Amino acid sequence: MHLNHIVLTAFLTDSDSDFDDLEMLIRATKEQEDERKRQHSRHRGSIPGRKVIHRDRVEGHKRLYRDYFSSNPTYPDVYFRRRFRMSRFLFCQIISGVETHDSYFVQRNDALGVPGLSSLQKVIAAYRILAYGVPADFLDDHIRIGESTAIESLRHFVKAIIAVFGEKYLRAPNEDDLSRLLQINERRGFPGMLGSIDCMHWMWKNCPTAWHGMYSGHFRTPTIILEAVASQHLWIWHAFFGMPGSLNDINVLERSPVFSALANGRGPTVNYTINGNDYSMGYYLADGIYPSWATFVKTIPVPLGLKAKHFAQAQEAARKDVERAFGVLQSRFNIVRGPARFWDEVTLGDIMKACIIMHNMIIEDENGPSTIEFDVMTPNVIPSREHTNDFMEFIQAHHRIRDRATHSQLQRDLVEHLWDLHGLDNS
Repeated sequence: MHLNHIVLTAFLTDSDSDFDDLEMLIRATKEQEDERKRQHSRHRGSIPGRKVIHRDRVEGHKRLYRDYFSSNPTYPDVYFRRRFRMSRFLFCQIISGVETHDSYFVQRNDALGVPGLSSLQKVIAAYRILAYGVPADFLDDHIRIGESTAIESLRHFVKAIIAVFGEKYLRAPNEDDLSRLLQINERRGFPGMLGSIDCMHWMWKNCPTAWHGMYSGHFRTPTIILEAVASQHLWIWHAFFGMPGSLNDINVLERSPVFSALANGRGPTVNYTINGNDYSMGYYLADGIYPSWATFVKTIPVPLGLKAKHFAQAQEAARKDVERAFGVLQSRFNIVRGPARFWDEVTLGDIMKACIIMHNMIIEDENGPSTIEFDVMTPNVIPSREHTNDFMEFIQAHHRIRDRATHSQLQRDLVEHLWDLHGLDNS
């Protein structure tokens, strides 16, 4: 029931002496409604009550262009490399690929013909959130981009990076990659090694309260786990992200697809000989928590004798490849070092994948594996088969992967092999 109707009813039932008071009440009510309508008509922003800010987006674009991308930029290449973590040429490639893939980054004019944000402003805003881990509104005064638009640009940017560059820079090693990896690791004293494997935790600040128990482990705060395989040049060949922080490395491994291709008969067969024994599966260096499988080589916890000590030192030094890769990834993209501020796992997964892709792009641009040449013989890598194993072959492949006897034999052979190569020089 409207207030005017209530007032009118009261007016008909009360005495004539109250007429003046009722008329004043009606007038005050009408004035309040008129004021509310005027306030609503003055709203022009995306959020009621928020003042419209004229940011002069064109000047923001011109400033960025003069500072970093003109023929005579204000800041030379050394400053660009320090602030963008990559060369100007590589960054321009990323901008071109992202703009071609997603029309969101194409600059448009509004209904009045005023230019909107340029692709340079949107990409740099998204990239600096990734590189520096800063809040979205931190970029407004320099890039001239609002908080909500910066977050929207970030979501579009990471999806475009995955779509455009993910197939090349977030892939399992092919035959050429395997041959190159095996050459590198054979010279280090580990023939048949494909890399080192470990897990990293990313703290989730805005984890929903109902999920805290599932995502909280020994860190006592919610985290999300990244399992990765890295090589000596810090290239990340395998990335499995999204497991809750309450799991340990073994639980993550049981859910990881790292050995799925090998178990299904699609993985390549790597043939090599150590200490007179033949092997047909590559292996990864791992820490002590991982199981004693044929596909892992772990250190000796309490080495006795010079040979065992030398092996432990060599294994632990080479296994640090993945730890170094985690450190460089977090240094280049501070967003994965600090607490994650987004609410949904999908966005966090896209951010992590995009950071890993650009990490690999930087490695290739600066000193990629494809630029390294060796004078040793290429190890025997049998191409992967196309068919999928039937059930019995699948079970047999799993048994071969989890064979503890092969794990022990491989470790003993590597102890002798490393001692024959370098042990006498260090004794």
